[in-house]
Amino acid sequence: MIASIAGRVRTREAGRVVLEAAGVGYEIFVPLPTYYRIPGVGAAAELEIRQVVREDAIALYGFATPAEKQAFDLLLGVQHVGPRLALAILSVLAPEDLARAVADGDVDRIDAVPGVGPKVAERVVRELRDKIGELALNAAERPAADRAPAHANGITDDALSALVNLGYKPIEARRAIDSVASGPAAGGIEGLIRKALAVLLGEK
Repeated sequence: MIASIAGRVRTREAGRVVLEAAGVGYEIFVPLPTYYRIPGVGAAAELEIRQVVREDAIALYGFATPAEKQAFDLLLGVQHVGPRLALAILSVLAPEDLARAVADGDVDRIDAVPGVGPKVAERVVRELRDKIGELALNAAERPAADRAPAHANGITDDALSALVNLGYKPIEARRAIDSVASGPAAGGIEGLIRKALAVLLGEK
């Protein structure tokens, strides 16, 4: 079982990265927060890996922090939550946000993630309520400098692409981005996406 991979970045796309290690290119699917911490093509990177083996495929899922990997594993233990839906949840909710939503019984916040739905959101809260404490502690240990620098040119287009990949319609995603793009740029593209998501999720 592959636990981690360290190598050179060969491909870097929203939701997907290819790391080359010992001459082998590994396709790894990642949540958006991990994607924005991965350096540019040609740079060295290392990811925590969860290998998921199924009858028809073997897939690798990568994470920048142990807390993200732990949250992914917890979500996979919830009925009707597969790897891609777990990635979608972690693209919208950081591990500490997921832990808080579960602890507070905030079904609506989880339901707001595209593709989840109220029944699955209720299952997440119900089935993880007794398991979320350790995740909350691990999530508090996020690295201080965990974001890749964002380039000013094309930042809104990259943010739009990321939101569309999450399942939002281009028109509503563009409207949300435009409503927050003129504000402070702290956090780079990840900060822009989080602010746009806050608008889309109705958080003021």
